[in-house]
Amino acid sequence: MNYKKQIIRCAIYTRKSSEEGLEQDFNSLHAQREACEAYIKSQKHEGWEFIEKHYDDGGYSGGNIERPALKELLADVSAGLVNIIVVYKIDRLTRSLHDFSKIVEVLDKTGTSFVSITQHFNTTTSMGRLTLNMLLSFAQFEREVTGERIRDKYAASKQKGMWMGGTAPLGYFRKDKKIFPEEIQAKKLNLIFEKYIELKNVTKLKHWLEENDVKSQYDLTLTTGNLYKILVNRVYVGEVPHKDKWYKGLHD
Repeated sequence: MNYKKQIIRCAIYTRKSSEEGLEQDFNSLHAQREACEAYIKSQKHEGWEFIEKHYDDGGYSGGNIERPALKELLADVSAGLVNIIVVYKIDRLTRSLHDFSKIVEVLDKTGTSFVSITQHFNTTTSMGRLTLNMLLSFAQFEREVTGERIRDKYAASKQKGMWMGGTAPLGYFRKDKKIFPEEIQAKKLNLIFEKYIELKNVTKLKHWLEENDVKSQYDLTLTTGNLYKILVNRVYVGEVPHKDKWYKGLHD
């Protein structure tokens, strides 16, 4: 009895960082494709066949995944049109472990494999999948360590009194991780505090501000909630918040 061997559709992806030499009849992209085609032909007994469609990114860096041919390839993977992605080297696909893990997430959803022909990296084998899982573990570790560093740096900067992001409160403007008084808005802010001391009531203060057309820095009517937040905001006494703590700020 004759059994028809299952066809495994192989998409070849090529990339070259610089545009130099792309106009030549035979360039680096062609060389990568030829090598990948030869490898796929060597696996013909396994049912491998290369897809004629070209996925070539000439003049694109491997530092990110914002590449037209790569996006098209991943869309075809999601559509179930590709069984294996074949590249000359892993860095042709991406130079970032973080981006690599994103690409693998797309491949996993459709059971698509990945092969690097010069590095013996092949996720169709158990050893290849083990190597892939190790790489992804390191990528996850890298993301977590980077996140911890960012959080620690952010907390340290706050403790030094820097303004680390977010909209500057009424009366201030942001510049170089600091906030500075803005003359017109600062006068408006002082008026709000002075009137509150006089009226001793937030609702009365709100009505007075409406009657005198005093609005926020965005020319919006100040609500009672806005006013409560302004009146208890310790930024106005020279402090900056981080989580539940306040630290002496660098601003006036």
